[in-house]
Amino acid sequence: MRPGAVALAFSSLVVLGAGPPAPAPLPARMADTGGGTQLITAVAPKKASTRGTVTWWDRRGGRWVKAGSAPARFGAKGLVRGTSREQGTDTTPTGLYGLPYAFGIQAAPRGTAFTYRRVGRDSWWCQDIGSRSYNRWTEPLAADCRAAESEHLIGYGERYAHALVVGFNYERPVRGRGAGIFLHVNGRGATAGCVSVPKDAMRRILAWADPAKHPHIAVGTTRGITAVTRY
Repeated sequence: MRPGAVALAFSSLVVLGAGPPAPAPLPARMADTGGGTQLITAVAPKKASTRGTVTWWDRRGGRWVKAGSAPARFGAKGLVRGTSREQGTDTTPTGLYGLPYAFGIQAAPRGTAFTYRRVGRDSWWCQDIGSRSYNRWTEPLAADCRAAESEHLIGYGERYAHALVVGFNYERPVRGRGAGIFLHVNGRGATAGCVSVPKDAMRRILAWADPAKHPHIAVGTTRGITAVTRY
């Protein structure tokens, strides 16, 4: 075989073995990532799913790089668009949200940079739609907030050992849309609307997250109207 023919045959083999190019990282395919250089994605296969994956990302040199990932749990009734969610439906709201602060029954993991509130005996999260403290931490329980319509945070034990507040319905709360959506430690099963991960993963996320890098969380599905790439 002539030398030129050998080179052509070798070139053809290289091309055939190359395969399709790797897909762009998930954040690079999203409509919006919040403008920061850190991002958490919480993705379920479909709206009815109660399981999925949480991944945290860094933007370095103009590229998104995966910093870690963990299996995740979602609402017992799956996921629903955040703009149409109703309180008490056990659904996780999809969308892109800020992360106002962290909290926990246990001390903050070493390296935590977020503002971290320790849960005490008088710490509550008000979910009473008639209260001026709706969708806010209140300590002690606000006089106009019914305990039966709120979360006594210390009563959640290991689930609230460490958590990040998800900014769903937070800045300008729409009463009845939902309150108390967090990224927190796994319980025994699906959540009432939050996103949960194993405790070790939650601790790693808190040690990684840097408020100076403006991290957000994007919650959604792999495809469809609630696809995470739409946010």
